[in-house]
Order: sequence, then structure tokens, then C-alpha cells
Amino acid sequence: MHKYLRTVGFSTCTRKQDESALLKRVEEEFTICTSTESYDGEEVTELDVTLAPGIGLRARGRYDAKDQFEREYYYPYCIADEIGTTAQCQIQRHTDKETYSGMCEDYRLGISLIFFIQNGLEYEERKKNVFLSSKVVGVKLSALASVGRILIPLKKTQEQIEKAKVTMKNRTALLEAARQGDESAVESLTLEDMNLFANLAKRLKSEDVYSILDSYFMPYGMESDQYSLMGTIDAVEEVHNPWTNEKVFIFKVDCNDISLNVAINAKDLEGEPAVGRRFKGDIWLQGTLAFEEV
Repeated sequence: MHKYLRTVGFSTCTRKQDESALLKRVEEEFTICTSTESYDGEEVTELDVTLAPGIGLRARGRYDAKDQFEREYYYPYCIADEIGTTAQCQIQRHTDKETYSGMCEDYRLGISLIFFIQNGLEYEERKKNVFLSSKVVGVKLSALASVGRILIPLKKTQEQIEKAKVTMKNRTALLEAARQGDESAVESLTLEDMNLFANLAKRLKSEDVYSILDSYFMPYGMESDQYSLMGTIDAVEEVHNPWTNEKVFIFKVDCNDISLNVAINAKDLEGEPAVGRRFKGDIWLQGTLAFEEV
């Protein structure tokens, strides 16, 4: 049973027979069918069911000689509508199946951003086709949240907002310089972090941590593509899974100036979502690769 199946509106699918019946329906009622030749010379097919704008289920497998679909794996997904990062992306195939993970070094977050690649089939096709480019120029980031909470926003003036943007831009430039071996940039970053730590320690004596931080992005759990996130909600969309009628929220979240779409089952969300408020939750990060046009 996929952990994030409930996120897209299948919270009542808790038994193996429920899962089997659901996937059988996906194989019969798919809305998109995509195929390509795999590295072993056999045709690989993805069956896609769009449950609502932005969310769906995807099964991957092969058709046998009797035209029966033999499923290898499946996963729920949330699709983003804009590029969240243009940082250089590395791609690696998973060991146990023909899926891929991507990794971006985006300085705005300060960590390696690892995500599950949604359009792996397209990537495979581009790698084999000499007329198509497989160079990645950006990633549309999205996520499925297993649990979430709505927090009230921090009160900021326009001057504070603009100052924060300038600070982020300067820090990004320093991180890039430090990566290139600039020792003065390394020293500046070290002093900046020491001052930040001292200020935080002082403020935490009399303030709550969520009254200081307005966003964060950090690894969560044992798997490399799962994170704990907090960011500002820029847009809210409410959709319904037509197969179960369960309500799913899709947020456009800004976290450290990185935009991503986050889907969560309404049953797993605490609080009333609204633009300007903060979303805090545990997510499985996904991404759609944007390729260079030739």
C-alpha cells in the first residue's frame, strides 16, 4: 500500500484487496497512455488517471503477448504548473526499478534537494533519441503531504519583506562564491551564521520558534526525498476525488523563494487554509523535468 495514496483522496483504501481493485480500475479507465522502449528492448507503458486538476495516479508496467497489463509499480502524484528551481540537476536511476531521482544544489535552501522524477519515461526517450535534448533547464516541484497544519502569518512591513529578499540574494551570491573557492566568502558566511545563531538563541528565550521562522525546508525521516516544510501559501485550490468524493487541498507554497505545489487530504490538515498563511507539513517531494528545446 502506497503511503501517500490517501493524500490524493483514497483514505479508505487500507486493505490489499482495496488496493488491487483500485489499480484494476486504473488499468481499465486510464486517461493517458504513454509508451517507450526500455533499455532491455521491451516496450514500457505508463497508464495515467487524472483524478482532478493537479492530482492523479500513475501505473507503470508492460503488456504481455495476450495484451494483459503486467503492473510493476504505481504512485500517486501532484503536478506543478511552474518551474521552482533552475539549479543544475543530477539524475540517477533507482536500484530496484526503472524510476529516477533528481538532485539540485539550490543555494536558497542550503541543502541538496532530492526528489522523485515524475516524467522518467520522457527522460528515457530523450536519452535514446538523437533529435531530442535531455539537458535539464529547470524542475517543476510538487509534493504530497501526509500531514499538515495551517499557521498564522508573521506580521511584516513592506520594508522588512524587501530587506529579506536582498539578504537572500546576497547570501546566494556568497554561497556561489564560496563554492568557487573564495575564502573571503567562506569567512563572511561563517560570521553571518555565528551572528544568526547568537540572535536566535537570544530571541528563543522569550519567543516561540514559529514567531521567528517564516519558512524552513529540511530532511525528514529515513528516505532521501522526504522533507519537513514550512512556507507561505500563495494560492489555495480545493478539488474533489471523483472516485471517492474526498476533498483535497492543493497549495502553491513559497519556501525560501522556491515555489512548489503541495497536495494534502483535507482529513490530514489542521486549520483553515488561506492565502498569506503558512503551511507546515511532512512531504514526499516530486518533480517534473523541463528540458532544453532544440
